[in-house]
Amino acid sequence: MNRCALKVALLSGLLLAALAVPLCAAETAPLITTSTIADQSGVAVTIYNSSLGLVKEQRELKLPRGRSELRFMDVATSIIPASVQIRSLSAAGSLSVFEQNYEYDLLSPQKLMDKYVGKQVRLYQKNQYSEREELVSATLLSTNGGPVFRIGSDITYGHPGRIIFPGVPDNLIASPTLVWLLENDRDKPQLVETSYLTGGITWRADYVLTLGEKDDRADLGGWVTITNNSGASYREASIQLVAGDVNRVRDEQQFAGKRVYKAEAALAAPAPQFREEGLLEYHIYTLQRPSTIKENQSKQISLLAAADIPVRKELLLAGAPYYYQNAVGGDIARKQKVGVYVELENREKNHLGMPLPKGTMRVYKRDSRRALQFVGEDAIDHTPKDEKVRIKLGEAFDVVADKKQTDWKKRANDSYEAAYEIVVRNHKNEAVVVRVTEPVPGDWKLLSSSHDYLKANAALLEFSLPVPADGETKLTYRVLMRY
Repeated sequence: MNRCALKVALLSGLLLAALAVPLCAAETAPLITTSTIADQSGVAVTIYNSSLGLVKEQRELKLPRGRSELRFMDVATSIIPASVQIRSLSAAGSLSVFEQNYEYDLLSPQKLMDKYVGKQVRLYQKNQYSEREELVSATLLSTNGGPVFRIGSDITYGHPGRIIFPGVPDNLIASPTLVWLLENDRDKPQLVETSYLTGGITWRADYVLTLGEKDDRADLGGWVTITNNSGASYREASIQLVAGDVNRVRDEQQFAGKRVYKAEAALAAPAPQFREEGLLEYHIYTLQRPSTIKENQSKQISLLAAADIPVRKELLLAGAPYYYQNAVGGDIARKQKVGVYVELENREKNHLGMPLPKGTMRVYKRDSRRALQFVGEDAIDHTPKDEKVRIKLGEAFDVVADKKQTDWKKRANDSYEAAYEIVVRNHKNEAVVVRVTEPVPGDWKLLSSSHDYLKANAALLEFSLPVPADGETKLTYRVLMRY
């Protein structure tokens, strides 16, 4: 072979090799499968009362055998990407994940223009003479403060024409999308489950307690309010609620969903729809039917209903520590408010017994015309079965008290003797009993008292004062303290 023929052969080989590279690259590029909510065959949502939800979604997918890219669309916009998992329910271990990405660069007019800076677009403008719309080619130069175009050799801004883009860039998507680079060893369609945590969805418990005529019985209805601002809807979902103080790591990514409140009426709750069970050190409540949670929706579901519950109303006059530390010179308080409380026990014999999630308990009572009136509300914490629920309704209108310190003596460097007088006046047309609590400091001993007393604990002195209708009761006592 002569030298010229050799050169031709070498050049031909190099050209063929150069052409083969993109062909091979095209052959090995992963295939793309796109999945939307239309593929969904089931979804379950576990909601925590800390603006957190666990979403478990099942979809029927036909994935190509070998390596491919799965674009999983219609997920929550408040997703926590690091929490995402995917697995095959049809064949365990058939899917291997090489990469996992969360694409959230969403399509918008501004984003679309930003992606086309330096590229050609078309402008529709109206010819003022012919009143026809004309198509003009332009180059988008900038979007800072508004689009700037080059049309031919001219630069312009504030162009009245509509901008026509030739397409949507690959790096802009219409909705948040999970993208996996997968290895699949099955040829058949399979059921795939994806699970992830999302912010923006939460729940709270609300209770309606309706007092009976004598304030010793009540009806209780409980409601669950689910608020969904996670950026996704969950149709015909299996719903579970977790009650308890779940520890979470807080970082710079916070999901603060807008809270939506719904006006509540004091209605009797229908039969409960949740089944309760223990979960580690928490309690989980499972709705016994599927329900749809729409995006930006507040949904109420009945939690419990109980009638004729024994309750106890209490009037409480609570003291303060400061007037046991020094001589206060007579009057401590005039017309001091007396708190009004209602207490019930969460027991089966009282038609209750389900662990009660924390929430707000609102209390109602019927007036002489049998119209229901709101009389107070209070927050309750998570309450196990057989524990008490105590609600403060407010302050009594017709029961007031005066307090004074009638004596103060220093008996030694660390010992003091003090005397007190409490007068409770009742302007109601029925007798009441007022519980008086006094936080006595240090090592103390009651020297004298006009009424029976109880040492409730090391720092609490209690009296139970009967006060006649439209009358008053005076309590006096003397105490020796060492501190």
